[in-house]
Amino acid sequence: MLRRDNRQTRREERHGGPTAADPTAGGPARYQIRQRMFAIGNDFWIENDRGLKAYKVDGRALRIRNTLILEDSRGQQVARIQQRLLRVRDTMEIEDPNGQRIGLVRKALITPLRDRWTVNIRNGPDLDVRGNILDLEYTITDGRNTVAEVSKRFFRVRDTYGVQIAPGQDEVVILMIVIAIDDMAHPGR
Repeated sequence: MLRRDNRQTRREERHGGPTAADPTAGGPARYQIRQRMFAIGNDFWIENDRGLKAYKVDGRALRIRNTLILEDSRGQQVARIQQRLLRVRDTMEIEDPNGQRIGLVRKALITPLRDRWTVNIRNGPDLDVRGNILDLEYTITDGRNTVAEVSKRFFRVRDTYGVQIAPGQDEVVILMIVIAIDDMAHPGR
């Protein structure tokens, strides 16, 4: 563990400190998420494509409903998702730090060949999520434009998948959508 921390520190020094993807670069932002195995509280880090810790997902243990909090690398809460109980289909609500709804992630009732999810975004276009959710190979679109792509092929590390976010998109919202879908599609993991 100490060796990994030392490598992480050297990497941060080479790249100018622990930061998320550089928004001025103009290209897509890439993040890697390790499929979380059973852990108390379900806490895990989201790293950028350079291996730097960008966001922490804090799974609040001992809650009646599933709550996941996204914190930036400094520990500041930037968003949270909560499972909505007593709904006909799986639903998770994405909220900002003040508790205001940012979006609502829902699994479609009818899924003939592939999984399909919808995301209602406050003050923005609704998003469609289509593909093979269980194998973590899917896209998020706003109709005709690809907003983000989720795939295991981005990283060749076992039990890790990547999220590639198109320029100009709200990275926090996209990451929270991916986490909500992962949590609903793989309960108990």
